[in-house]
Amino acid sequence: RWHPHPPSPRSQTPTLLLSPPLLRHAHTQHRPQENKFKEKLAMSTAGAKEVNEKEVQEEVVKKETEEEKEEEEEEGKQQKVLLVEKNVEYVTNLFKPRPERIEYWMTEHLRVSGIYWGLTALATLGALDKLKGGMKEDFVAAVIVCQNEDGGFGGNDTHDSHLLYTLSAVQVLHMLGAIDKVDTEGVVNYVASLQKEDGSFSGDKWGEIDTRFSYCALSCLSLLKSLPKVNVPRAVKFILSCQNFDGAFGVIPGAESHAGQTFCCVGALDITNSLHLIDGDLLGWWLCERQVLEGGLNGRPEKLADVCYSWWVLSSLSSLKRLKWIDEQKLVEWILLCQDDEDGGISDKPLNVHDVYHTCFGVTGLSLLGYPDLEPVDPRYCMPKAIVAGLELPLPPKLAQEQVDAA
Repeated sequence: RWHPHPPSPRSQTPTLLLSPPLLRHAHTQHRPQENKFKEKLAMSTAGAKEVNEKEVQEEVVKKETEEEKEEEEEEGKQQKVLLVEKNVEYVTNLFKPRPERIEYWMTEHLRVSGIYWGLTALATLGALDKLKGGMKEDFVAAVIVCQNEDGGFGGNDTHDSHLLYTLSAVQVLHMLGAIDKVDTEGVVNYVASLQKEDGSFSGDKWGEIDTRFSYCALSCLSLLKSLPKVNVPRAVKFILSCQNFDGAFGVIPGAESHAGQTFCCVGALDITNSLHLIDGDLLGWWLCERQVLEGGLNGRPEKLADVCYSWWVLSSLSSLKRLKWIDEQKLVEWILLCQDDEDGGISDKPLNVHDVYHTCFGVTGLSLLGYPDLEPVDPRYCMPKAIVAGLELPLPPKLAQEQVDAA
């Protein structure tokens, strides 16, 4: 008869003639490989089960650790506040000359702008009156000596004139109430001399063109009540030519959109009362997309967040009346994460070294966000609103599109 397990060729004994114990033996003795396979399978299954349990355990521990970390970060964010006194102390300490330090000489070329950043930070913190021991007079004197024969200001004494430092000088002198101590007519003539035929402005006598310089020129002339000294419609036409398909602006026509350049163009358009000539929704959408997951703002797509864009982006959104298009609370928390809790000051990113530039724009950004006890800042000039209001600047007539096209 047929049997599912035939005897081995070496055994001629019919399986059915074996007794039951021998039958069981006969069924197993000729399958050693199958038995070993089953043993290995059982071992591997047990091992796999053990490994799987270990992985699950590790995953649970990892998840718990991440949750704890997130909770700690959240608690840290909730506890973070702007340390006004420490920030004031940090900025005022920077004003002390330290010629023995290399940083003093590395920043020599932008000393006037450094004074502007520091004073703007103090003014926004409500501490401009805390300057002691004749410091205001020292700042005025330090700026006055930077005015050159051409009427413009250099970044330091004996340095060539440039629009960047000329604007900083005018802003500083207005904040200190000393604009009458310099040749303002010379400043106006210098700025007006840098406008080109296409309406753009060069930064200095060497001819570099940049929308930053358009802003500096128009802002400076506005603060001196001298906008009519240049061709405003043509200046606006050049700025509009630098706008891209995404609504934002670049350095020159066709250049990549950048939040810093966008501030310059939006600020210039606002100063010249021609902001109505652009699509606020289109630009507002590009600007609000600058907020990254951490809460900070970047300057271009796919870039890391940087505290200075808390000003460049927010000021533009403020001018466009679209400040609510971002998560304001998340940005406040991120800016405060960049604050040095021990020495004061704000850095570009969390845990980096603080500096006066990012302290200025971090604090002014918080002001635009309505942070408590900070002085309101004018989004066009990056100066305290109270100081700008005191200047009683005239509002230019609204430009029509036809005027710009014909310029």
